[in-house]
Amino acid sequence: MMIQLWRFSAFAVFLCWLQLAPAKDQTVLSENIKLSNETLLWGPYRPNLYFGVRPRIPKSLTTGLLWAKVDSFTEAQKNFRHTCEQHEGMAGYGWDEYDVRLGGRQTIHDAGNNVDITTEFVKIPGGAHGGSWGVRVKGTPREDAPEHLVTSVIFYAAMEGLGSLQVSNEADDLGIEGTVRMEGSSNELGDFAVEVTEGPEMNRHPPRSHKSSASKPLDRTIVSSLQVEEGNIWQAKALLFQHMKTEVDQMIELYGNENAPPPWQIFTVANNIREGNMHLVQKVFDGAFEKAAEVISGAIESATKSFSERFSRVLAPKAPFDKQKYQAFARSMFSNLIGGIGYFYGDAIVDRSYAPEYEEENEGFWDETAEARQRHGAVKLEGPAELYTSIPSRPFFPRGFLWDEGFHLIPIADWDMDLTLDIVRSWFNLIDDDGWIGREQILGQEARSKVPSEFQVQYPHYANPPTLFLIFESLIDKLQKPSSPKGSADPLESIRSAHLQNPENAKDYLRNLYPLLRRHYFWFRKTQWGDVKSYERDAFSTKEAYRWRGRTPAHILTSGLDDYPRPQPPHPGELHTDLISWMGMMTRSMRRIAEIIDETDDVKEYHGYETAIIRNIDDLHWDEKAQTYCDATIDDYEESIHVCHKGYISIFPFLTGLLPADNPRLGAILDLISDPEEMWSPYGLRSLSLSSPDYGTGENYWRSPVWMNINYLAVKALFDLSQSTGPHQQRASKLYSDLRRNLVENVFREWERTGFAWEQYNPETGEGQRTQHFTGWTSLVVKIMAMPDLQRDGRVRDEL
Repeated sequence: MMIQLWRFSAFAVFLCWLQLAPAKDQTVLSENIKLSNETLLWGPYRPNLYFGVRPRIPKSLTTGLLWAKVDSFTEAQKNFRHTCEQHEGMAGYGWDEYDVRLGGRQTIHDAGNNVDITTEFVKIPGGAHGGSWGVRVKGTPREDAPEHLVTSVIFYAAMEGLGSLQVSNEADDLGIEGTVRMEGSSNELGDFAVEVTEGPEMNRHPPRSHKSSASKPLDRTIVSSLQVEEGNIWQAKALLFQHMKTEVDQMIELYGNENAPPPWQIFTVANNIREGNMHLVQKVFDGAFEKAAEVISGAIESATKSFSERFSRVLAPKAPFDKQKYQAFARSMFSNLIGGIGYFYGDAIVDRSYAPEYEEENEGFWDETAEARQRHGAVKLEGPAELYTSIPSRPFFPRGFLWDEGFHLIPIADWDMDLTLDIVRSWFNLIDDDGWIGREQILGQEARSKVPSEFQVQYPHYANPPTLFLIFESLIDKLQKPSSPKGSADPLESIRSAHLQNPENAKDYLRNLYPLLRRHYFWFRKTQWGDVKSYERDAFSTKEAYRWRGRTPAHILTSGLDDYPRPQPPHPGELHTDLISWMGMMTRSMRRIAEIIDETDDVKEYHGYETAIIRNIDDLHWDEKAQTYCDATIDDYEESIHVCHKGYISIFPFLTGLLPADNPRLGAILDLISDPEEMWSPYGLRSLSLSSPDYGTGENYWRSPVWMNINYLAVKALFDLSQSTGPHQQRASKLYSDLRRNLVENVFREWERTGFAWEQYNPETGEGQRTQHFTGWTSLVVKIMAMPDLQRDGRVRDEL
């Protein structure tokens, strides 16, 4: 059988349709799991590109798309698009609708190139190796486009590892008429073919206005074959420019500067079909391109319909966000979250020196650790490893982040639990013998190209908030309160919900993963412990206290809250409120997992830890005078004292669900949350209290801005409190409704205004700031929109 890469439609010069040879037998837990693996094999799993398809197979077939407006000699090179970049002249881009198992539609509003690009990717079941897939690429000139908008579009396909990929067309010095066909083979994919079709007759090309057109007519397809070192294939844009330069120089030499061909004729690749592992297929268009090929149109329409029906059933916005204007926003935000799932493979830089300075036991430890890091003696490449993950931002953070991932998966778990558990397993497959998982997965040279060198090294004593355990809690909640997929016409429902419809599958999953989870849990306890005994702190337990490693005077990057104010100067006797709260959540999750899989002795063990953590949160971190939870440190007299910086840190025991409805601290926490002079703003909860002298100072990363991930935890905690009988029930209900409305309306307003979701939001103006196209945890707004409207519904049950 073969892979066929069909090209349909207008701009849509390229469409891929893959049919692959039968796969070898695989050992799988069930037929549904096998089908799940097949439906997830192929995808636009190069999310750092505007569009690039690859399978979840290391060193395999990889594809990508480039385009540019080519009407100027001076601007053409900078006009080429390939990797997603900030501030590249985009008026917004992203998936309008996307399902990782079916496909979807992406729109790229390329204002700088005066064109809107649409990529429509679909999967068609049948055969092995993930069935078939196709993509249609269309282009529509924007309102400000010139009358004759000339756009060059280049599709490339390459084989990264062992295997072959060759163009089977007979070479023609004038270019290819009709379909371009590539044939290839690899152990994992078998024999396959890729076809790039000619497209509809209405496609127009630049006129033959220069004699160079006789030797390179642009109404034909230009194909150029390259032999590229395996590690350099990801640099497709640089390779293209290098190759084009030879062509440009030859044309200038032939015709001279005074009689040079027009830029669209000059900025082309050579017609050179030969053996190689990378093949460039170029078309040059004049104006817009319309749709063609009904077969792909039908598949796209089917995928779109399926997405709409499922979204309306699973994640439909509830009042007051059930109005039409919010629908496209909600679908786009979720589609970009799930469309940001990528497959990464490569080596990582790790420092396994285990230098004694890394224990951070001495006063002034941050200087000692800095010196130890400079020695670089044990910094080595490890791996390669693979990771299937959703990324925070396609242009700025196109890689895996551990604490981000737990937040990403919260709405994805509602959509497709099987996909969610696949991603979770991928993360835990990275665990080392000690139980460590690197907080930032920078796998391979392509990933490292986006990261400053000082941040590339990972350290096995650095932790990150264990947010993946939120997903285990979600799984257990769904298992304990099952709901049938009423009225579902989704043919993939049995795959998406395989672990929910058959609880034994879920138990097997947890049972198989449990040794890794337990190893990770005790790694946390061993490496992030805090000192109670040495300073004679009065606490229920002398063991349940925690301190982030990786501390400097300016940051605790490992906490995720980077520059949030902490005690100064840093001290080895510090204790951190957020970390003990995360450990409380993690311990609760481990206890619940152990209950599900009948690890009775472990249940008792975790219950003891959990009780001690909850008691110690009050004993070690509650400040009666400040009426808030605070970090602790050691003063000049070797006494334990609180250092209180009101803000996100102060409410972490509440955010992580560790305070029951009758907890005496809740009133003060709700006061802090609701006070406009403290955390409350019209756009969400500020990260740091307005009353703090550190508010808005320094980098101002976590010192005032509104962050969606922490606000989501607050919304959920307020909702849970509103559903529990107690003295704060009514107040929690109102705060929940007001905070929910403020968050959604502001993110929606900024999305409409700028075309983007943002990393954070200004607490004074609501404006999005820092990283644009931050469709990771900012997409939690979709989950918030789908939560109940308590102003209308009052008390609800089992909605989450």
